[in-house]
Amino acid sequence: MTMQRVTIAMPSYNEENFIEACISSVQAQDYPAEQIEILVADGRSTDRTREILARLAEADPRIRVIDNPARLQAAGLGLLVKEATGDVIVRMDVHAEYATDYVRKCVETLERTGADNVGGAQRAKAKTAFQRALCAALQSPLGVGGAKYRSAEAEGYVDTVFLGAFRRRVFETIGLWDPGAITNEDAELNQRILDSGGQIYLSRDIIVHYFPRSSFKTLAKQYYKYGRGRARTLLKLGTVPTLRPFGPFLMVSGAAAMLLFPPAWPLVPAAFATYALITGAEAVRLTTRAKLGVAAIPSVWAMFPTLHVSHGVGVAAGFIKYLMKPDWPAEPERVTSKKPILRAI
Repeated sequence: MTMQRVTIAMPSYNEENFIEACISSVQAQDYPAEQIEILVADGRSTDRTREILARLAEADPRIRVIDNPARLQAAGLGLLVKEATGDVIVRMDVHAEYATDYVRKCVETLERTGADNVGGAQRAKAKTAFQRALCAALQSPLGVGGAKYRSAEAEGYVDTVFLGAFRRRVFETIGLWDPGAITNEDAELNQRILDSGGQIYLSRDIIVHYFPRSSFKTLAKQYYKYGRGRARTLLKLGTVPTLRPFGPFLMVSGAAAMLLFPPAWPLVPAAFATYALITGAEAVRLTTRAKLGVAAIPSVWAMFPTLHVSHGVGVAAGFIKYLMKPDWPAEPERVTSKKPILRAI
């Protein structure tokens, strides 16, 4: 394997409880340390995040902090690519745990497959009872629509991956992340890669875990934002690689239409009962498989309407918002050249 120079690109905002552990996981990578630079785009944190980063950077000159006044992850990632000296850009999130061979496996997979972006599955990891129930629900096709990037056993070319490791040329040809994207920025970028004839590869050997939301309220808010982001991407690009993410929107739209159309009212009880039976049976199956106990069944069961309704309503809200007032640039900003290495590692 060619030991290419790697830039770790990590956005952050108010991460004082997580940033040091995440940086430590990067420092523990088995990839040659002298071939890694660690760039953090901080969205003007108001807690101790910058203080911690300053201390870490003083001890490790590979670490640099870039100011991100827009505070959005997508905008920060773009700033990091502009500052990057690496041939490979490895996008990382603070709220995740990375295997010690994560960077090496990313580079190996890029070389082996020739893909433009590679990544691993989005493996959920729990710390609380709620998260354990959510992790179970996210293992179901009813929860994630059969998305391959959610499967730890999947391998092959896909439409998107979790986070991702990119050849630098991606940002020179198709451009950076959409700086105005509040969510769905990775899927939007990956769709542009596919539309340009590029390839995205999912490898089971690239291992990263993330911690899902810890309450129904935060989960609903997250998936509502996801839905809005999906609508924005569809309106912006005009196409989607798969209709899978719009399943909840179609379901919610169908339910709303039945409720608003009096001749369909006799069908409403049967439709809702069928949905309850299907999701209830799936909750029992998932709870049993995960050995969570009978008491967890109601929580797992409740995950499905939370995911479906919040995402579906988010898509609808996104269509309304962005049809009335599009907010995306006409052309994506591109990176034209690699930054020189300004100091020795």
